[in-house]
Parts: sequence; C-alpha cells; structure tokens
Amino acid sequence: MQRVLSAVGYVALLVTPVVLLGSALAAPTRASFASVGFGGGLLLVGAVTATVERRGTFDRLDGTAVARSDAVDALVVTVAAGLTYALSVHAGLGPVLASAVVGVAAGLALPDVGTAAYCGSFVGMASPAVFPSIGPVLVAGLVAGVAFVAATESFAGFGGKLGTLALFGCLTAGLLVGVEYAPAAGMRWHSAVLTVPVAAVAAVATVVVSVRYGRGAVLGSALVGLAAGLAFPVLAPDVGGRLAAVAFCASFVGMSSRERLESDLRVGIAGALCGLVFVVVAPALVGAGGKLGTTAFVSCVALAGVDRLAGRLSLR
Repeated sequence: MQRVLSAVGYVALLVTPVVLLGSALAAPTRASFASVGFGGGLLLVGAVTATVERRGTFDRLDGTAVARSDAVDALVVTVAAGLTYALSVHAGLGPVLASAVVGVAAGLALPDVGTAAYCGSFVGMASPAVFPSIGPVLVAGLVAGVAFVAATESFAGFGGKLGTLALFGCLTAGLLVGVEYAPAAGMRWHSAVLTVPVAAVAAVATVVVSVRYGRGAVLGSALVGLAAGLAFPVLAPDVGGRLAAVAFCASFVGMSSRERLESDLRVGIAGALCGLVFVVVAPALVGAGGKLGTTAFVSCVALAGVDRLAGRLSLR
C-alpha cells in the first residue's frame, strides 16, 4: 500500500510542473524563442533531478502502513483549503494575505499540523473565477491532502513542494467539475527587472526568519508573505499585487532544506530563477491554487538538475 501511495505522490509532483510549463509554453503570448528555449531547458534539467529522486523515493520506503496521523494531515489540508478560500474571497483578504494569515496562525497555534495546513492554504488561493463556490475547493483540498500524505518520501526538502501538491489537487478537481482556464495576457521579459530581485530577496529573507531566527519554514514563508502582501500594494500601487505574489512565490524557495540549498547564496540564486519562471508561467492556469508554489518547485528542481549535470560533466 505504501509503495502505491508513494508512486502516486511521486507522479503528482512530476506531472504537475510539466502541465504548468506546458500550458505556459502553449499560450500564444509565450510563443517566443526565448520562452520556449528557457522552458525546454527547465524541463531538461528537471528531468535529471526527477530521475535521481525516483530512485531515492523508493529506496527510503520502510514498509510501514498508513498511520492515523496521515488521515489527520489529509483532513487538515482540506479544512485549511476551505478556510483560506473563505478569507480570500468572502472576507476580502485576497489570496496572498489569506494564505499567509492561515500559515502564521497554523505555525504558531498548531505546529504539529502546520505544514499540512499551509499546503491546504495554497489550494484555497484559487480564484472564484476558477471555483465559484467552496465545494470544489474542498474537493481539491481533499485530493491535495491525499497527495500530501502520499508524497512524504518524494522530493523531500525541495521548496514549493506543498504548492505543487495544492496545484495537483486544483487541477484534479478542475477536471471533475469541468473548469476551463481563461486565456490571460503574459508578462514581458523586461518584467524580470522587478521580479528577479524581489524574488531573490524574499527567498533569502525566508531563510533568515526560518533558520537564523528559528521560526521554522512555515512561519518563515508565511511572515514574508504577510509582509509583502501588506507592504507592496501600499508602496507600489500599480505593480504591488504582482510584487507581493512574486515575493510570496519566492518565499517557498526559502523553505528548502539546507541539504537542498546549502547556503544563502544558493537560496538567492534559486530565488532569482524563480523570478524568471514567474514571468514565463504568467499566462498559464490563471487563478489555480498552488501555481506560485509550483513555480518555486520548478526553480528548485531545475537548479538541482543543473548542479547534477555540471557534476557529471566535471567528472569526464
């Protein structure tokens, strides 16, 4: 049973970023040589990491059965999804602030299930244009909750993993209810002048809060997201919403373990890459919960792939 669940979790983490990148590159606004080349490169180096992780995932299985705590985690993901959606849509906080508030609350009050709650909050970031009512959000949360349990051994320590599982839940629920994502205008490459430095700083800031101040990954990311969601719309009204989103997105990079990103410099590089990926995927799956986390996950996995390719070339 555990091997089957782990296979499901691994596939969810593998397929979801491919769907996001594929949707972005298929959009007419992204049909440029630079975008296609960059996206193709991400897929190539990501495939290197995925191959290595596949072996590691199943090597780590210990044969234990699904525990009661796993059921609790899946339930927490589902409840957090609905709560975040209610705060975002009905309370008017918007997706970034709603998710950050749930993350801070869970990290402080319920640390044992804080990671599961934070995963669910990303599901609840879905737009009402995608899920007009809370019912499909709860379905997406339940699917993401099962995937959360299944993916415990897969891609451990990579930032953005929680958001990727959330997007998997949203895409699955979307298929069940017949969601059609409306075409959206993409971002021009010169937008990276803003997104790249903001993303790099946000990623490192998350590490400072989570590691140096000992607050943990969930609180580190959620506090950065809360600060960005409150500050950027006031400081830069024209682009504040976008900058808050990219900062929150990059905070998930900063949730990576030190085994994956061993220094602040590596975190900053991964954050900068996240700022570029943010531009590429802008027209894809607009309004789906977990898209920001998947963007961060793509960046972290791609950087790991580059490292492994460079290591293999240096040995020749």
